[in-house]
Amino acid sequence: MTANDGFRTQRRWTACLVAVAGMTAAVLSACASTATTTTAPPRATETTGTGESAGAAKVSLPPVHAGFDYQIGDPYTPPPGVAIVSRDHTASPAAGMYNVCYVNAFQAQPDEQGQWPADLLLHDAHGQVVVDSDWNEALLDISTTDRRARVAARVDQWIDECAGKGFNAVELDNYDSYTRSNGTLTAADAEAFITLPAAHAHARGLAVGQKNSADLAGDRSRTHLDFAVAEECAEYDECGTYASAFADHVLVIEYTDQGLRSACSAFGSRLSIVRRDKGVTAPDHNDYVRRTC
Repeated sequence: MTANDGFRTQRRWTACLVAVAGMTAAVLSACASTATTTTAPPRATETTGTGESAGAAKVSLPPVHAGFDYQIGDPYTPPPGVAIVSRDHTASPAAGMYNVCYVNAFQAQPDEQGQWPADLLLHDAHGQVVVDSDWNEALLDISTTDRRARVAARVDQWIDECAGKGFNAVELDNYDSYTRSNGTLTAADAEAFITLPAAHAHARGLAVGQKNSADLAGDRSRTHLDFAVAEECAEYDECGTYASAFADHVLVIEYTDQGLRSACSAFGSRLSIVRRDKGVTAPDHNDYVRRTC
Protein backbone atom coordinates (compact mmCIF):
# COMPACT_ATOMS: atom_id res chain seq x y z
CA MET A 1 0.00 0.00 0.00
CA THR A 2 0.98 3.56 -0.44
CA ALA A 3 0.97 5.92 2.52
CA ASN A 4 -2.52 7.01 1.44
CA ASP A 5 -3.95 3.52 1.76
CA GLY A 6 -4.69 4.05 5.47
CA PHE A 7 -5.22 1.09 7.73
CA ARG A 8 -3.95 -2.33 6.73
CA THR A 9 -5.49 -5.49 8.10
CA GLN A 10 -3.87 -7.62 10.77
CA ARG A 11 -2.67 -10.57 8.74
CA ARG A 12 -2.13 -13.09 11.46
CA TRP A 13 -3.10 -13.21 15.14
CA THR A 14 -0.72 -15.00 17.49
CA ALA A 15 -3.55 -16.84 19.15
CA CYS A 16 -6.18 -17.84 16.59
CA LEU A 17 -9.81 -17.79 17.63
CA VAL A 18 -11.92 -20.89 17.21
CA ALA A 19 -13.74 -20.95 13.85
CA VAL A 20 -17.47 -21.38 14.12
CA ALA A 21 -19.15 -24.36 12.54
CA GLY A 22 -22.69 -22.99 12.90
CA MET A 23 -24.28 -19.61 12.39
CA THR A 24 -25.11 -17.31 15.31
CA ALA A 25 -27.78 -14.64 15.10
CA ALA A 26 -25.10 -11.99 14.68
CA VAL A 27 -23.59 -13.90 11.77
CA LEU A 28 -26.97 -14.34 10.13
CA SER A 29 -27.57 -10.62 10.40
CA ALA A 30 -24.21 -9.87 8.82
CA CYS A 31 -24.81 -12.42 6.09
CA ALA A 32 -28.18 -10.93 5.19
CA SER A 33 -26.46 -8.08 3.40
CA THR A 34 -24.48 -10.37 1.09
CA ALA A 35 -25.23 -9.39 -2.48
CA THR A 36 -24.84 -12.83 -4.07
CA THR A 37 -27.33 -15.45 -2.93
CA THR A 38 -26.81 -18.34 -5.29
CA THR A 39 -25.16 -21.44 -3.87
CA ALA A 40 -23.12 -22.17 -6.98
CA PRO A 41 -20.11 -19.83 -7.23
CA PRO A 42 -19.72 -17.78 -10.42
CA ARG A 43 -17.48 -19.36 -12.99
CA ALA A 44 -13.86 -18.27 -12.73
CA THR A 45 -12.14 -16.97 -15.85
CA GLU A 46 -9.40 -19.18 -17.23
CA THR A 47 -6.51 -17.33 -18.79
CA THR A 48 -2.81 -17.63 -19.47
CA GLY A 49 -0.78 -15.89 -16.77
CA THR A 50 -0.73 -12.20 -17.71
CA GLY A 51 2.25 -11.29 -19.84
CA GLU A 52 3.52 -14.86 -19.92
CA SER A 53 4.42 -16.79 -23.04
CA ALA A 54 1.82 -18.78 -24.93
CA GLY A 55 3.12 -21.95 -23.27
CA ALA A 56 2.54 -20.68 -19.73
CA ALA A 57 0.25 -22.59 -17.41
CA LYS A 58 -3.42 -21.69 -17.49
CA VAL A 59 -4.67 -20.02 -14.35
CA SER A 60 -8.21 -19.28 -13.21
CA LEU A 61 -8.98 -15.71 -12.24
CA PRO A 62 -11.46 -14.93 -9.48
CA PRO A 63 -14.97 -14.36 -10.83
CA VAL A 64 -16.04 -10.76 -11.37
CA HIS A 65 -18.65 -9.19 -9.06
CA ALA A 66 -18.97 -12.19 -6.75
CA GLY A 67 -19.62 -12.65 -3.04
CA PHE A 68 -16.30 -12.17 -1.25
CA ASP A 69 -15.02 -12.71 2.29
CA TYR A 70 -11.63 -11.65 3.62
CA GLN A 71 -10.48 -14.09 6.30
CA ILE A 72 -6.71 -13.60 6.56
CA GLY A 73 -6.94 -13.07 10.33
CA ASP A 74 -9.12 -15.98 11.42
CA PRO A 75 -10.72 -18.52 9.06
CA TYR A 76 -14.37 -19.49 9.60
CA THR A 77 -17.26 -21.00 7.69
CA PRO A 78 -18.02 -18.58 4.80
CA PRO A 79 -21.46 -16.92 4.96
CA PRO A 80 -24.12 -17.81 2.36
CA GLY A 81 -23.56 -16.20 -1.02
CA VAL A 82 -19.77 -16.12 -0.77
CA ALA A 83 -17.88 -17.45 -3.77
CA ILE A 84 -14.36 -16.06 -3.10
CA VAL A 85 -12.40 -16.39 0.15
CA SER A 86 -8.92 -15.13 1.02
CA ARG A 87 -7.03 -16.87 3.83
CA ASP A 88 -3.49 -16.98 5.18
CA HIS A 89 -1.12 -19.58 3.73
CA THR A 90 -1.06 -21.33 7.10
CA ALA A 91 -4.83 -22.00 6.83
CA SER A 92 -6.73 -24.43 4.63
CA PRO A 93 -8.85 -23.30 1.68
CA ALA A 94 -12.64 -23.13 2.03
CA ALA A 95 -14.44 -26.00 0.33
CA GLY A 96 -16.30 -25.14 -2.85
CA MET A 97 -14.92 -21.60 -3.09
CA TYR A 98 -12.41 -19.72 -5.22
CA ASN A 99 -9.57 -19.49 -2.68
CA VAL A 100 -6.87 -16.81 -2.53
CA CYS A 101 -3.80 -17.54 -0.41
CA TYR A 102 -2.25 -14.66 1.56
CA VAL A 103 1.57 -14.38 1.59
CA ASN A 104 3.57 -11.55 3.18
CA ALA A 105 6.14 -11.33 0.39
CA PHE A 106 7.99 -8.09 1.08
CA GLN A 107 8.22 -7.89 4.89
CA ALA A 108 9.02 -10.25 7.76
CA GLN A 109 6.25 -11.14 10.20
CA PRO A 110 7.33 -10.07 13.74
CA ASP A 111 7.51 -13.67 14.93
CA GLU A 112 9.49 -14.73 11.85
CA GLN A 113 12.10 -11.98 11.65
CA GLY A 114 14.73 -14.13 13.37
CA GLN A 115 14.25 -16.82 10.74
CA TRP A 116 15.53 -14.56 7.98
CA PRO A 117 19.29 -14.20 7.32
CA ALA A 118 20.45 -10.84 8.68
CA ASP A 119 21.64 -9.66 5.26
CA LEU A 120 18.14 -10.16 3.80
CA LEU A 121 16.67 -7.65 6.24
CA LEU A 122 16.84 -4.12 4.88
CA HIS A 123 19.27 -1.83 6.76
CA ASP A 124 19.46 1.94 6.61
CA ALA A 125 22.62 4.04 6.23
CA HIS A 126 23.29 3.66 9.97
CA GLY A 127 23.08 -0.12 9.90
CA GLN A 128 19.65 -0.26 11.56
CA VAL A 129 16.95 -2.62 10.33
CA VAL A 130 14.20 -0.69 8.53
CA VAL A 131 10.86 -1.49 10.14
CA ASP A 132 7.27 -0.86 9.10
CA SER A 133 6.24 0.77 12.38
CA ASP A 134 2.52 0.19 11.83
CA TRP A 135 2.98 -3.57 12.00
CA ASN A 136 6.44 -3.96 13.52
CA GLU A 137 7.59 -5.82 10.42
CA ALA A 138 11.14 -5.63 9.12
CA LEU A 139 11.39 -4.82 5.42
CA LEU A 140 13.15 -7.40 3.27
CA ASP A 141 16.13 -6.32 1.18
CA ILE A 142 15.22 -6.69 -2.50
CA SER A 143 17.74 -4.12 -3.72
CA THR A 144 19.96 -6.49 -5.72
CA THR A 145 19.44 -9.38 -8.11
CA ASP A 146 21.02 -11.85 -5.70
CA ARG A 147 18.98 -10.76 -2.70
CA ARG A 148 15.76 -10.73 -4.71
CA ALA A 149 16.42 -14.32 -5.74
CA ARG A 150 17.12 -15.42 -2.16
CA VAL A 151 14.02 -13.73 -0.76
CA ALA A 152 11.94 -15.20 -3.57
CA ALA A 153 13.23 -18.69 -2.79
CA ARG A 154 11.64 -18.48 0.67
CA VAL A 155 8.42 -16.90 -0.61
CA ASP A 156 8.24 -19.65 -3.23
CA GLN A 157 8.08 -22.21 -0.42
CA TRP A 158 4.91 -20.55 0.89
CA ILE A 159 3.51 -20.46 -2.64
CA ASP A 160 4.19 -24.19 -2.91
CA GLU A 161 2.29 -24.59 0.37
CA CYS A 162 -0.66 -22.69 -1.14
CA ALA A 163 -0.64 -24.83 -4.27
CA GLY A 164 -0.32 -28.05 -2.29
CA LYS A 165 -3.37 -27.17 -0.20
CA GLY A 166 -5.50 -26.48 -3.26
CA PHE A 167 -5.69 -22.69 -3.33
CA ASN A 168 -6.51 -21.09 -6.67
CA ALA A 169 -4.43 -17.93 -6.33
CA VAL A 170 -2.00 -15.98 -4.15
CA GLU A 171 -2.00 -12.35 -3.00
CA LEU A 172 1.51 -10.99 -2.45
CA ASP A 173 1.28 -8.41 0.33
CA ASN A 174 3.37 -5.27 0.95
CA TYR A 175 4.17 -4.60 -2.69
CA ASP A 176 4.42 -0.98 -1.56
CA SER A 177 7.04 -1.58 1.14
CA TYR A 178 9.52 0.49 -0.89
CA THR A 179 7.48 3.56 0.13
CA ARG A 180 8.42 2.82 3.76
CA SER A 181 12.11 2.23 3.05
CA ASN A 182 13.24 5.85 3.48
CA GLY A 183 14.42 5.86 -0.12
CA THR A 184 16.54 2.71 0.18
CA LEU A 185 14.27 0.75 -2.15
CA THR A 186 12.52 1.89 -5.32
CA ALA A 187 9.39 0.98 -7.25
CA ALA A 188 11.69 -0.63 -9.81
CA ASP A 189 13.08 -2.91 -7.08
CA ALA A 190 9.53 -3.92 -6.10
CA GLU A 191 8.54 -4.65 -9.69
CA ALA A 192 11.73 -6.61 -10.36
CA PHE A 193 11.13 -8.73 -7.27
CA ILE A 194 7.43 -9.46 -7.72
CA THR A 195 8.03 -11.01 -11.14
CA LEU A 196 9.92 -13.84 -9.41
CA PRO A 197 7.19 -15.21 -7.11
CA ALA A 198 4.61 -14.39 -9.80
CA ALA A 199 6.40 -16.64 -12.29
CA HIS A 200 6.70 -19.38 -9.68
CA ALA A 201 3.00 -19.15 -8.82
CA HIS A 202 2.02 -19.31 -12.48
CA ALA A 203 4.18 -22.40 -12.90
CA ARG A 204 2.19 -23.98 -10.06
CA GLY A 205 -1.10 -23.06 -11.74
CA LEU A 206 -1.95 -20.20 -9.38
CA ALA A 207 -3.23 -16.78 -10.39
CA VAL A 208 -1.37 -13.87 -8.81
CA GLY A 209 -3.05 -10.91 -7.14
CA GLN A 210 -1.50 -7.46 -6.82
CA LYS A 211 -2.08 -6.31 -3.25
CA ASN A 212 -2.71 -2.55 -3.15
CA SER A 213 -0.16 -0.12 -4.73
CA ALA A 214 -2.53 1.50 -7.21
CA ASP A 215 0.35 3.52 -8.64
CA LEU A 216 1.89 0.27 -9.96
CA ALA A 217 -1.31 -1.24 -11.35
CA GLY A 218 -0.53 -0.12 -14.90
CA ASP A 219 2.67 -2.16 -15.14
CA ARG A 220 1.18 -5.59 -15.79
CA SER A 221 3.21 -6.19 -18.95
CA ARG A 222 6.30 -6.24 -16.73
CA THR A 223 4.92 -7.78 -13.55
CA HIS A 224 2.59 -10.45 -15.02
CA LEU A 225 -0.03 -9.96 -12.28
CA ASP A 226 -3.56 -11.21 -12.90
CA PHE A 227 -6.00 -9.49 -10.54
CA ALA A 228 -6.03 -7.03 -7.65
CA VAL A 229 -6.77 -7.19 -3.93
CA ALA A 230 -7.43 -3.58 -2.94
CA GLU A 231 -7.83 -2.35 0.61
CA GLU A 232 -9.76 0.91 1.04
CA CYS A 233 -9.66 1.79 -2.64
CA ALA A 234 -12.98 3.62 -2.34
CA GLU A 235 -11.73 5.54 0.68
CA TYR A 236 -8.86 6.87 -1.42
CA ASP A 237 -10.55 6.98 -4.84
CA GLU A 238 -8.41 4.22 -6.34
CA CYS A 239 -10.98 1.53 -7.25
CA GLY A 240 -11.27 2.84 -10.80
CA THR A 241 -7.53 2.50 -11.30
CA TYR A 242 -7.63 -1.17 -10.33
CA ALA A 243 -10.83 -1.85 -12.26
CA SER A 244 -9.32 -0.42 -15.43
CA ALA A 245 -6.00 -2.23 -15.07
CA PHE A 246 -7.50 -5.63 -14.19
CA ALA A 247 -10.75 -5.61 -16.19
CA ASP A 248 -12.88 -5.62 -13.00
CA HIS A 249 -11.10 -8.65 -11.52
CA VAL A 250 -10.75 -6.72 -8.25
CA LEU A 251 -11.41 -7.83 -4.66
CA VAL A 252 -12.19 -4.78 -2.54
CA ILE A 253 -11.92 -4.62 1.27
CA GLU A 254 -13.21 -1.53 3.05
CA TYR A 255 -12.82 -0.98 6.81
CA THR A 256 -15.35 1.80 7.36
CA ASP A 257 -19.07 2.16 6.66
CA GLN A 258 -18.37 5.24 4.57
CA GLY A 259 -15.81 3.34 2.52
CA LEU A 260 -18.34 0.57 1.91
CA ARG A 261 -21.02 3.04 0.87
CA SER A 262 -18.64 4.73 -1.57
CA ALA A 263 -17.45 1.42 -3.03
CA CYS A 264 -20.99 0.11 -3.46
CA SER A 265 -22.24 3.37 -4.97
CA ALA A 266 -19.54 3.53 -7.63
CA PHE A 267 -18.62 -0.12 -8.21
CA GLY A 268 -21.30 -2.26 -6.53
CA SER A 269 -22.38 -3.75 -9.85
CA ARG A 270 -18.85 -4.48 -11.06
CA LEU A 271 -16.39 -5.44 -8.33
CA SER A 272 -16.34 -7.96 -5.46
CA ILE A 273 -16.71 -5.84 -2.32
CA VAL A 274 -16.73 -6.56 1.42
CA ARG A 275 -16.57 -4.45 4.57
CA ARG A 276 -14.51 -6.09 7.30
CA ASP A 277 -13.21 -5.17 10.74
CA LYS A 278 -9.55 -4.14 10.78
CA GLY A 279 -8.56 -7.25 12.72
CA VAL A 280 -10.35 -9.51 10.20
CA THR A 281 -11.69 -11.53 13.12
CA ALA A 282 -14.06 -14.48 13.22
CA PRO A 283 -17.79 -14.09 13.96
CA ASP A 284 -17.42 -15.08 17.62
CA HIS A 285 -15.13 -12.11 18.29
CA ASN A 286 -16.54 -8.85 19.69
CA ASP A 287 -14.89 -6.81 16.93
CA TYR A 288 -16.24 -8.88 14.05
CA VAL A 289 -17.79 -6.89 11.21
CA ARG A 290 -18.80 -8.14 7.79
CA ARG A 291 -21.11 -6.34 5.40
CA THR A 292 -21.51 -6.15 1.66
CA CYS A 293 -23.37 -4.03 -0.90
